[in-house]
This record gives sequence, structure tokens and C-alpha cells, in this order.
Amino acid sequence: MPGDLLRFVGGPAPYSSWWLWLGVLLLILVIGWYTAVFVATMPAERLRQIPALRDTQAALTRRRFAGSIRRITERRRRGELSDAQAYDQMSHTLRTFLHQTTGVRAQYLHVDEIAAGSLSAAAPVITALRDARFDTASGADPDRLGAQTEELIRSWS
Repeated sequence: MPGDLLRFVGGPAPYSSWWLWLGVLLLILVIGWYTAVFVATMPAERLRQIPALRDTQAALTRRRFAGSIRRITERRRRGELSDAQAYDQMSHTLRTFLHQTTGVRAQYLHVDEIAAGSLSAAAPVITALRDARFDTASGADPDRLGAQTEELIRSWS
């Protein structure tokens, strides 16, 4: 009888190997999370210098700003914005996009300076938005200008 009880005496049961793999997986997730937060909060000019992230960042920026232009156009169609307000917001969004993608502070440049510099491809759209904003007799079509602005943003390289 005493020999039968010895089989219950011993060390603790060993850990299952899946605990190790769970710990490794959690460690990888935490490292991935911190990397994603670090990259997502980097300034745009630093992201433009990293070859592996440059194209992804540019595509996400184009998509985000094109969506903003689309939302402005939709808000104007619903009557939440007047035509002049829509033109103003489109111009601001386009200039902010140009600043984010090129580093040129387009928000503070006159149209002539934009046309003479590296942003000359955007000058016709910015000119059209400015003319439509301040000349109510111009008869500009907000939907057409919104589509042109969105296309400029989507095709910017």
C-alpha cells in the first residue's frame, strides 16, 4: 500500500508548449503595434525619405484627400455648403494635399508662384477654383471642378 502512493509524489506537471507560442505571438503583436504607431505618427517629410514606405504613404495620402474632395462635393449637393464655400474648401484641401506630398507650403503661395514652381501642374485647377470662388458670374460647375480636383489628387505623383 505505501508503494502505491509514491506514484502521486513528484514535481509539478510541465507547462504545455502552447504557452510558449502564445507568449511569442503576444510579443510579436506588441512589437508590431509599437512599430505601426511609430510609423503612423512620423512627419510626412520623414516618410517620403523611407523607400519602403514612400509609395504606401503617397497612396494613402492621395486616397484620403480625394475622399475629402468627394465629401465636400456631396455636402454642397445636399445644400450644407454654398458654392463659394465648397470652392474655398476644395482649394484649401488641394493646397494642403500639395504641402503634404511635396513639402512646398502651397497654402501660402499665390497662384502665379505655384504656376512658376514645381507645382505648376496644379495651377490650372487652383486658378479655376479661385475664379469660381470670387466671380459668381463665371458660371462654373461645382461638380466638374470637384471632379477635376479629385482627379488631380488621384493622379499626382
